[in-house]
Amino acid sequence: MQLVVARIGRAHGIKGEVTVEVRTDEPELRLAPGAVLATDPAATGPLTIETGRVHSGRLLLRFEGVKDRTAAEALRNTLLIAEVDPDELPEEEDEYYDHQLIDLDVVTTDGVEVGRITEISHLPSQDLFIVERPDGSEVMIPFVEEIVTEIDLEEQRAVVSPPPGLIDDRAEVASSRDEQA
Repeated sequence: MQLVVARIGRAHGIKGEVTVEVRTDEPELRLAPGAVLATDPAATGPLTIETGRVHSGRLLLRFEGVKDRTAAEALRNTLLIAEVDPDELPEEEDEYYDHQLIDLDVVTTDGVEVGRITEISHLPSQDLFIVERPDGSEVMIPFVEEIVTEIDLEEQRAVVSPPPGLIDDRAEVASSRDEQA
């Protein structure tokens, strides 16, 4: 199975290094020197990581055969793809790969069907489940412990305890004006 682990950003310096936007929780494993990664677009790869380092909070990589800024800039916006065994599990007990979560049924703690996870959106602040409801509409559910109370891979379901208004129209509106009246 192939997983996107990073996106190449702009060139850094003149010796062929590039910045990368990391898209894996295991960069030390997936983006280590010697790793051979497929690419999208495929014509730019495969790429073998020669060196990696962190500079000002950003990961910088240099690939074999990429020796100058021009060659590095030509890789901009390329996706780096790692081959992963589908049975491989993340190191931590409460971590999941996207492919493990896609197609899980989503139900509330009281057993009401919400829908099926069709996509995981990775945002800077948190991850979101994109859930297709039985009527075809979509709802976004933050993948946080307070809302997603259980992931059961054997039963192929995610149990959620959504606050009012997240998946229905029962939002509780609190206003300081109500108190003054």
